[in-house]
Amino acid sequence: MRIAWSESYCHPLPEGHRFPMKKYELIPEQLLHQGIVQKEQFFQPEEAALDDLLLVHSESYVQEVIQLKLDPRAMRKIGFPPSAELVAREREITQGTVHCARFALKEGAAMNVAGGTHHAYADHGEGFCIFNDFAVAAAVLLKNKQVNRILVVDLDVHQGNGTASIFEKESSVYTFSMHGKDNYPLHKETSDYDISIATGTTGDAYLSILKNKLPEVLDQSRPDLVFYVSGVDVLEGDKLGKLSLSSEECRERDRMVARFFHKKGIPLVAAMGGGYAPEISRIVDAHCATFEEIQDAYFD
Repeated sequence: MRIAWSESYCHPLPEGHRFPMKKYELIPEQLLHQGIVQKEQFFQPEEAALDDLLLVHSESYVQEVIQLKLDPRAMRKIGFPPSAELVAREREITQGTVHCARFALKEGAAMNVAGGTHHAYADHGEGFCIFNDFAVAAAVLLKNKQVNRILVVDLDVHQGNGTASIFEKESSVYTFSMHGKDNYPLHKETSDYDISIATGTTGDAYLSILKNKLPEVLDQSRPDLVFYVSGVDVLEGDKLGKLSLSSEECRERDRMVARFFHKKGIPLVAAMGGGYAPEISRIVDAHCATFEEIQDAYFD
């Protein structure tokens, strides 16, 4: 399994920003330490091409980002002021997902240590997301006729509002989001299939819903490729989560998704999405479990 990662993923955000950037450094270290993956599985992506970004994002927005000319309101929506280094980081993450999609089509599965930037819309960013990596990768594959239909399975605790909006009228991309009812964003977009989960939902209830709905989603979407946002902010105690999954239940979620689509013979691309537990070790452990379950399902 090929894994996208770059040192730029660890680039620090402005002082006081609460997003746990340290996890992008610790995840590869722990994966190697535990022997889950080998060093040669990692690859460093280049920056996404401007033409690829423009398949999804408006030219005015892309130019404002690249030229660092976003107005203060736009920066507040994103959650931090973009710098040249952070813009380069976002473009590398996006290209990492593009490459992962191509690797998955050839080999079965691939993963990005970052990505899952599902709050980025066509014409603006939100919620720590500047460019929508899954949307760009999907658009590139469709343009090049490498696939005919794509399914986005978004199990981050926050709805993939940007992705839903971008593909609202695109029949080749089916968006499925299972998210916290009372979580950000306050205004939810309309995915092809949305499931709102009540605050405090336990792991047993969550996994039961997911197990019952995956076959229905597959039947409706009939994909050639699955993009999976595997946010671990569903964990009990997550600062931005409001659900109550244990670490083992979060792992079981990933195991369920990976084995379901592998059994159906459908390639899968996963990106990390969010995770805001108070202890960084719990975030990293949960993300590493995602890698382990996908690796086991597709390659063992």
